Amino acid sequence: MGKYKGASQLLLLPKSTIEVSKILSYCNTRRLAVVPQGGNTGLVGGSVPVYDEVIVSLAGMDKIISFDKVNGILTCEAGCVLENLSTFVENEGFIMPLDLGAKGSCHIGGNVSTNAGGLRFIRYGSLHGNVLGLEVVMADGTILDMLTTLRKDNTGYDLKHLFIGSEGSLGVVTKISLLTPAKLPSNNVAFLSCNDYTSCQKLLLAARRNLGEILSAFEFMDHHCIDLAMRHLEGVQNPLPASQTKFYVLIETTGSDESYNKTKLEAFLLRSMEDGLIADGVIAQDISQASNFWRIREGISEASVKVGAVYKYDLSIPVEKLYDIVEEMRCRLGDNAEVFGYGHLGDGNLHLNIVSSKYDDNTLAQIEPFVYEWTSAQRGSVSAEHGLGLMKAEKIHYSKSPEAVQLMASVKKLLDPNSILNPYKVLPRSVL
Repeated sequence: MGKYKGASQLLLLPKSTIEVSKILSYCNTRRLAVVPQGGNTGLVGGSVPVYDEVIVSLAGMDKIISFDKVNGILTCEAGCVLENLSTFVENEGFIMPLDLGAKGSCHIGGNVSTNAGGLRFIRYGSLHGNVLGLEVVMADGTILDMLTTLRKDNTGYDLKHLFIGSEGSLGVVTKISLLTPAKLPSNNVAFLSCNDYTSCQKLLLAARRNLGEILSAFEFMDHHCIDLAMRHLEGVQNPLPASQTKFYVLIETTGSDESYNKTKLEAFLLRSMEDGLIADGVIAQDISQASNFWRIREGISEASVKVGAVYKYDLSIPVEKLYDIVEEMRCRLGDNAEVFGYGHLGDGNLHLNIVSSKYDDNTLAQIEPFVYEWTSAQRGSVSAEHGLGLMKAEKIHYSKSPEAVQLMASVKKLLDPNSILNPYKVLPRSVL
């Protein structure tokens, strides 16, 4: 996004866990700050060296260690690119439990370290539920072997959860064992238009009730997003060119019986149209059409960057209030910026994007802290899936109580007493 500029004199590319251990041991002894890096696709500055920290990139650790074909358990190194893993497990008859627009660049270690959410969350849940084991190198170089492939292990504290989503501030993830769901043969994608946000909410409830076990994605976009995608993404086509509605919804279903699933989806869409929830819609007839639908949804973030400066906010908000902040922000900013709202409606996750020609202090002052205060008033989260990083480290109090933040600081001090791991990220300086 051009928002953060990192500065470092040293990049290290370890090829093994032992090398990561030696690096951290050396740096910890000399109190040299370290920034772990994956694919550098994060949106909150979590992998940016702020004051000449040593960069430790896991890109050289990209081996698949094993795959259990009976249980679908993948064990690999942290530097594996998500798309490469996806291709590998699909060839074995499975899929990755997470799918992101950045899958061609992001690393699985970074995904785990940021607890990445993505497009399959509604069906398969978070990485907290899909990661079975981790190998982590602690700040002092100690290798913590939690690389189990057991589905059940009820022996004491489940320590791996400390590192999932800790953004490299407690340890460096080096290996992962991950549960992958079976790849089901039937996949259908529908692109729909709705006249208002209330219809989108009712459609979500109807989809949960009527599609049930086959519902695998429920994404929404306002018409500003569609206009943006059509202007700035190459090779995409508007699935509903005649539609002039305010909102669009992408629904994906996945199941084991092609005929049953398609009939179920078609019946649901017909009923929803009769009930006035859908103004128009189309079901993808082939892989190319389905890819085009997904390209529009996944490409919104990429398209927004092409306009100019973009202020990105990743919020968890109760679904009934989720679009209110978009409309409020349009009123606040007027003609000074374009405001887009899209995201994972099935998960209550809004991506609020505000685009202007250049980064401007006056525009930022109109947005922050209002967007955080508003979200906090709804008991929402200021980071649904992107993490806190550098951007939101000082904003954690909007979503967590002082007692919770203080406990996090105590954990940080216990595991990283010299504060060498990814400093200035995740937690506010005042508590460290």
